[in-house]
Amino acid sequence: MRLLVAAVGRLKNGPERDLAARYRERTAQSGRALGFTTCDLVELVESRARRADDRCAEEAAGLLGHLPAGGILIAYDERGRSDLTSEQIADRIGGWRDAGRAALCVAIGGPDGHDASIRTRAELILSFGAATLPHGLVRVLVLEQLYRSMTILAGHPYHRGEAGA
Repeated sequence: MRLLVAAVGRLKNGPERDLAARYRERTAQSGRALGFTTCDLVELVESRARRADDRCAEEAAGLLGHLPAGGILIAYDERGRSDLTSEQIADRIGGWRDAGRAALCVAIGGPDGHDASIRTRAELILSFGAATLPHGLVRVLVLEQLYRSMTILAGHPYHRGEAGA
């Protein structure tokens, strides 16, 4: 299964970009032994349309254009679920892999959020909570959660869950 993070906006050089790259590489390395072929990152240019609805629609078209045929789409959206544990997310990812799904694309929208077409197409919509977070941190958190999912699926001690708390 191919892993892909598709994000609207480019991260500038700095600590967020470095940390995102670190978690992307960790995810790719640990995922290989688990049947995940790669962990790619695609950055899309923010739309310059005047109206927020038009910006969201243009960005959604770009994000959906990177979704491989038959791929799973997870969208991070402020209206998404924040009640799933890391173990539950890992179980879903492992289940999709075991079902032979070719790809998993995680979509991170721009400043205006996701268009309805993304939310309709997504098989899972997640949120990091009610607080508004900087785009760079969301990307780091998404990649860290993918890495955490790999470690959970591998039984690695990086994720200790409640027993290690």
